Amino acid sequence: MDFAIGTIDFGTRVTLQDTFALLDRFTEAGGTMIDTANNYPFWNAGRTGSESEEAVGAWLAARGARDRIVLSTKVGARPTVPGDTTLDSAEGLSAQAVGKGIEGSLRRLGTDRIDVYWSHIEDRSVPLEETLGAFNELAEAGKILRLGSSNMPAWRLERARNLSAANGWLPYTALQLRHTYLRPRPLVKLPEGGHILTTDETLAYVREEEDLTLWVYNTLMSGAYTRADRPVPEWYDHPGTTRRLARLREVADELGATPNQVVLAWLTAQGLVPIVGVTTMAQLEEAIGAAGLKLDEALMARLDEPR
Repeated sequence: MDFAIGTIDFGTRVTLQDTFALLDRFTEAGGTMIDTANNYPFWNAGRTGSESEEAVGAWLAARGARDRIVLSTKVGARPTVPGDTTLDSAEGLSAQAVGKGIEGSLRRLGTDRIDVYWSHIEDRSVPLEETLGAFNELAEAGKILRLGSSNMPAWRLERARNLSAANGWLPYTALQLRHTYLRPRPLVKLPEGGHILTTDETLAYVREEEDLTLWVYNTLMSGAYTRADRPVPEWYDHPGTTRRLARLREVADELGATPNQVVLAWLTAQGLVPIVGVTTMAQLEEAIGAAGLKLDEALMARLDEPR
């Protein structure tokens, strides 16, 4: 299975019972990558940000599944003020915040290690050396196995990787950004201030770095490819979107697949790891169905032609 299951709503909008059912089916189908964070879903009133990790941890314990899972979680964006639904009080990426963050995640997830540990947001108030040194201490203690950066521009990632190489520290070998088949208007600013869109420059950079993997989120735009009640976001409002959607639907019809499945296949054909957030079994089954969909060079060229 080439995609990671996103768990933002697990333990809240998705009940614990349904969480177990979804993760059971995901792993039964061969899925191994579970993506969570230490702040999901703090932006919803009455939530602390612990709920997703706690739900995933309960399933791992109940199923004895830890050694079969690539467990991914994040630090940096958990609120420090109870009830804050913004990023104004985010914990940040100081050495102290990183040390405290990992202990909370390990406890909630019921594990002694995180397979992919992400800095969730940028924190330019803290020197990169401090953050990277703190992550390296976690690696030396066996608490994290691989390091990833979420929502970091390519130039900062390159600077961080050079610092790690110079100091012999665990480097960032994963990057997580927002990305989908549709292309946004240039220089658009998203309403979600912490989100960073993938650019052609970033894709080129990742292709050049053999040890670097790009994970992408919001891949299906919350259902906008297939649901009439979920309009395409306005930052994709340009003529290229009309052409691209028409080509996507054309290819999906030819393959007997859904547009969502073609989008996921298009992403994985490029070596990217889509994160698919699901709340229902039907959504998960659709994503699983995309795993068997292979796009040859001709189909990829047709999908990439409209701009």
